[in-house]
Amino acid sequence: MQTASSSDTSARKRVLDILAHAPSASLAALWDGWADKPAFTKVRGPETGLVMVRGRAGGGGAPFNLGEATVSRASVRIVTGEVGHGYCLGRDLAKAEVIAVIDALWQREGEAVEAQIVTPLQALAAQAEQKKRGETAATKVDFFTMVRGDN
Repeated sequence: MQTASSSDTSARKRVLDILAHAPSASLAALWDGWADKPAFTKVRGPETGLVMVRGRAGGGGAPFNLGEATVSRASVRIVTGEVGHGYCLGRDLAKAEVIAVIDALWQREGEAVEAQIVTPLQALAAQAEQKKRGETAATKVDFFTMVRGDN
């Protein structure tokens, strides 16, 4: 059995993170544009469930259970044998399944998936972040004091 190197694992984690955070419509549009979609069989799901969200008091204190979040997941095996897993927040079962197929496809055709799906999603995320920063900066208030004599 072949084990993945830590660089492969971190690259795969990065790709799955980008896919999970991508807007469903953007991901679906890019996936629809993929010419050679592989046939696949479902290994698990897609299904929804709950995960416990944990927090820390003050950012460094003792952990506590903040609440639960709904998560969708799916696992698929494409015809060439690669198994992909997809997770996303919410109840979007189709998105979880697409993420799983793209994950399996990325293991086989990493460069093509990066160029046609991951990089455009990264660019969209950067644009959204820049827009959010601009909107936040527009509401910034600078307070200053002036000294008025010896009063």
